[in-house]
Amino acid sequence: MSVAHDNQHVASSADASSDAWVDLQNYRVTGYQHRGKLLRAIWYLVGLTMFESGLPIPSSLKRSVLCWFGSRIGAGVVIKPHVRIKFPWQLEIGDHTWIGEGTWIDNLAEVSIGSHVCISQGVYFCTGSHDHGKRGFDLLTAPIAVGDGAWVAARSTLLPGVGIGSNALVAAGSVVHKNVPPAVMVGGNPASFIRDREPPTAVD
Repeated sequence: MSVAHDNQHVASSADASSDAWVDLQNYRVTGYQHRGKLLRAIWYLVGLTMFESGLPIPSSLKRSVLCWFGSRIGAGVVIKPHVRIKFPWQLEIGDHTWIGEGTWIDNLAEVSIGSHVCISQGVYFCTGSHDHGKRGFDLLTAPIAVGDGAWVAARSTLLPGVGIGSNALVAAGSVVHKNVPPAVMVGGNPASFIRDREPPTAVD
């Protein structure tokens, strides 16, 4: 390819991108339950002080507070400090599940986490994206579900609409963009199959 052709390609690309293709002034927020402004304001303050802070607040109290705000929370759920939850009324967690420090449940859509699940430190549940094919850059939302016995390891990201199968393992730092079958290990960006996950050989 000639230098002249390269320069022409660069010039045409610059012309195509010289004006913004999206109009954020006309951005539309749709697709999730707004609830009332007062309820959201109260939750913001409660979430900031009780969940996002490092205060040593018992998980039992956190479970009760989440239920007051509409979450469905099972028995024995452990919620570490610095956990951020967007909308508690769109959250369901089964029994004896761990939510690790620094987890961000950005649940514009429903997030469902099963029983005996380990969500490690810094996991991000991303339920929202944008329609880049529309000038208004409209909000798109989709739920996330994690099955019983799964482990989502540290610093992983779950993208909108994915389901993590029961007893699956998502390796640390993974970006999951499609459904993960039960009882497999996946990892990487984008997350891909590593191997089958074997059940424990014994119970202590």
